[in-house]
Amino acid sequence: MEYRSSFRCVAGCEGSYDVEQVIYHCPKCGELLEVRHDVDALRQRSASGWIRLFEERAGTSRWPYGSGVWGKKEWVMPGLDDDCVVSLHEGGTNLFWAERYGQTLGLKDLWIKMCGNSHTGSFKDLGMTVLVSVVKQMIKHGKPIRAIVCASTGDTSAALAAYCAAAGIRAAVLLPQGKVTTAQLVQPIANGALVAALDTDFDGCMAIVQKLAQEDGIYLANSMNSLRLEGQKTVAIEIVQQFDWEVPDWVIIPGGNLGNVSALGAGFDLMYELGLIARRPRICVAQAQAANPLYTAYKTGFKTFEPMTALQTEASAIRIGNPISIRRAIRSLERYNGVVEQASEGELAEATAAADRTGTFCCPHTGVALAALTKLVKRGEIKPNDRTVVISTASGLKFTDFKVRYHENKIPGVESQHANRPIEIENNYEKVKSAVLKAL
Repeated sequence: MEYRSSFRCVAGCEGSYDVEQVIYHCPKCGELLEVRHDVDALRQRSASGWIRLFEERAGTSRWPYGSGVWGKKEWVMPGLDDDCVVSLHEGGTNLFWAERYGQTLGLKDLWIKMCGNSHTGSFKDLGMTVLVSVVKQMIKHGKPIRAIVCASTGDTSAALAAYCAAAGIRAAVLLPQGKVTTAQLVQPIANGALVAALDTDFDGCMAIVQKLAQEDGIYLANSMNSLRLEGQKTVAIEIVQQFDWEVPDWVIIPGGNLGNVSALGAGFDLMYELGLIARRPRICVAQAQAANPLYTAYKTGFKTFEPMTALQTEASAIRIGNPISIRRAIRSLERYNGVVEQASEGELAEATAAADRTGTFCCPHTGVALAALTKLVKRGEIKPNDRTVVISTASGLKFTDFKVRYHENKIPGVESQHANRPIEIENNYEKVKSAVLKAL
């Protein structure tokens, strides 16, 4: 069976476009595009047949199916040649049973999907493997692409630089100067990308990069390019597979540019259409209070949406005031009986620290989702027995400065309730013993 995919307008305009075409918006209405699959062809294999195939491929050394993304190749990018796949063994991340943290909230079935346990330390690897692979095939077929570019708050640039380095394709990244961590900044530098630090915020970088992508030979890698979402949707599939093909009751995901929200919905949608699951979960999008345009729109019933100037937040990767995927995200939330919550700086910091005390090492964006979880539990929307999954989007190792400042009680406006500073002791056994036993 030959499986096909193509770009289609998210607003439903007629027309389809080849996934190797350099196109980001519908030529008729200007809306974003999305990748659509030939679902009728996919239905020729039974739901049980797809499950068997995906289980057989899990962890295999047979190229390229050992990847968590490319193990679902027919559902992601079926027309891609195997020799054009650029994979760093992304996906397949662990589903952490947050038993102790769940107990503090009165939850019996809380899980954290650790998407940061990936090659560059974030979920962005899932989308970048697809986009860079397609570009590699485009170049193979004669497209004159000189470089792939992106605007980033840190993680997208790291993923793009790594995958381009592996593919032998030039990468250029635009970052807001002084607004990404050192760990995030050094990743694209180390992988040989052209790094431009702009005296603006992410939205300013995004405005520039969209103009830059109109130049000949420059290809755009931000999530307005829906190739990214095809890889990111495998998070939903992985979660269900890790639960032995059962659907959780709730999924909570941090939201910035909002592509990941619609990707999550797309993954559940495809499983539902092909009969692998019989119901959909509820979705909560969690935003930092300092950058909450989706939350503000949600409070109006999505009747209005107003971009904002995002304020300073420790959750720097979601410090976005004008999310490019707003329409796609709203559409997904409406299908999934979704809710939107927000978290203040104090709430996200304390939620991160409390979770860390039970064995995680969360990024501040995961802290936003955990803070939203706390609010939903207190309101009774999430019940004690609901199986709940929080999406952890990046490794806490990228945000060590945030954690150090928390434990030194140096985050403005935050009184660190779980601060845990080292005890400085003279190199003397009796004094060490006394201090340790006293602290215990």
